[in-house]
Amino acid sequence: MRKYSIREAGAADIDGARAVMLDAVYRDFGTGYVPRWHADIIDPVPFYVAPPRHTLLVAVDEQDGTVAATAALDARGPEHPPNPHWLAERFPSGETAQLRRVYVRPEHRRRGLARQLVDGLLEFALADGGYRSVYLHTYPRSPGAMDLWRALGKVVCDERDEVPGGGGGVVHFEIPLA
Repeated sequence: MRKYSIREAGAADIDGARAVMLDAVYRDFGTGYVPRWHADIIDPVPFYVAPPRHTLLVAVDEQDGTVAATAALDARGPEHPPNPHWLAERFPSGETAQLRRVYVRPEHRRRGLARQLVDGLLEFALADGGYRSVYLHTYPRSPGAMDLWRALGKVVCDERDEVPGGGGGVVHFEIPLA
């Protein structure tokens, strides 16, 4: 059985984290790199590592030292547009811990890595003391995402049912900040 280290990303982890994230947007989402959506992937340091209220966690395979999974948190709430106006108001920037880039390489899935990383992000948000809510959005086609997020939180908006024309097909969740 493989062992993993969960930790804040350091300088030596950035290239591996970037590779995990880029692989996910190409393989799992089929969108490829879209600059307006993925600038944080190309250079995650100013988005997640440098700001004191943000973090980037990685799961590192202890056998070979590679980054197997990523998870990030920042203080930016969902923007309108593209998200519904009421959602941006409910989860304002500065008060909202937004979970982002929770990705696990396919060969490392079904080992609890995403859950461990999310637990770490929630601990980080709680320790910060300034967040009043935890928000994320996901695409239903992302492998394993819906089951994980339903186990951890509640759907606050399913664009497929609640936004005219299905919106972007995104499902928005709130996770309790215990």
